Amino acid sequence: MGNIFSGSEIVELGIQIENNGKDFYEALISQTKNHRAKEIFQYLSQEEGKHIAVFKKILDSVHKYEPPESYPGEYFAYMAALASDCVFTQKDKGIEMARNVSSDKEAVEMGIGFEKDSILLYQGMKRVVPEYDHKTVEELVAQEQMHLRQLSDLKKNL
Repeated sequence: MGNIFSGSEIVELGIQIENNGKDFYEALISQTKNHRAKEIFQYLSQEEGKHIAVFKKILDSVHKYEPPESYPGEYFAYMAALASDCVFTQKDKGIEMARNVSSDKEAVEMGIGFEKDSILLYQGMKRVVPEYDHKTVEELVAQEQMHLRQLSDLKKNL
């Protein structure tokens, strides 16, 4: 089996996820009437923008990197399986998903799911980026975990 994804393609998936997340949260800002939800969606949109910039820097370092594998294509097949379950890897999906939200609670629940998907994908991404980028990816995971906590807290208060 050949490579399903290269390291750079996986990082590009991260960029697409963050773009969709940014679009999703920006669309929710105008939809919500809840002041606290609006503040959190604004914050998360800005954070996603920062993550896009970080991934673009990482992208420059992964073009030729190949992770150690038990058999050719092993890790890239794993990442393809993760990505296929992650809704936000599809272009323009963030805006589409936000349009279909019927309540703040539903929006927050969707955000929680997207943050969980991102965490899982980014944890897997560590094996396809050079070791010197591991700390950066770990920091992104930690930030996504913080976003998950913020959304969980918001959900309790809705």
